Amino acid sequence: MRRFCCLLLCLLLTLSLVPARTEALEVSAAAAVLMDADTGEILFEKNADRRMLIASTTKILTALVVLEHARLDEVVTIQPRHMAEGSSMYLKPGETLTVETLLYGLLLCSGNDAAVGWMNETAQRIGMTGSSFANPNGLDDEQHYSTARDMALLAAYAARNPTFVRLCSTRSVTVGGRTMTNHNKLLQSVEGCIGMKTGYTRAAGRTLVSCARRGGRTLVAVTLQDGNDWADHAEMLSLPEKG
Repeated sequence: MRRFCCLLLCLLLTLSLVPARTEALEVSAAAAVLMDADTGEILFEKNADRRMLIASTTKILTALVVLEHARLDEVVTIQPRHMAEGSSMYLKPGETLTVETLLYGLLLCSGNDAAVGWMNETAQRIGMTGSSFANPNGLDDEQHYSTARDMALLAAYAARNPTFVRLCSTRSVTVGGRTMTNHNKLLQSVEGCIGMKTGYTRAAGRTLVSCARRGGRTLVAVTLQDGNDWADHAEMLSLPEKG
């Protein structure tokens, strides 16, 4: 009996040292993930591997591909084929803009016309095994989808790129004759938030990927098809502090 009690005590002590996972959290999203970007540990998940439409959160990947294949000061001449339906930074055929200006338009005001033609497949290298990208802008397509887990992997990868972080954490910028304001409300309301990307289409609903650096760690949160995403992300990103 004494030996059994010792074993039980050791087991209880071991369990007390295991980090608590935040499974009790309730979010409005159809799918969600909270990840420690530094370690890859999943702190919370809901339908993490369900394949879903992701809308403009696609542009996290688009921007990373551009950063890996072009210089920020490279000049682009806008052509009619660069235009796309959906949200816009109001490009005009014939005008010339730098890659950096176009990336601000892509990440801050979600300009689809800044994205066309720039998408390449880098998802496999990142480890996004449940994703398929058919366009650079996130417009609805049966062959364009991802998962909350994959988008968290993408966000963690993006958070290690200082130029990407600088761009997506900018609240407002005037460049190339345009003033562009970031749609991400979490930059103003969540401590340590360094941005990422919002998204919406009628079919996808509201999608959101966010990142915050708090307490010496980097956290990424993803919600797909979530009508209460601002509140859900604020709650998710504060969970480790409450635990």
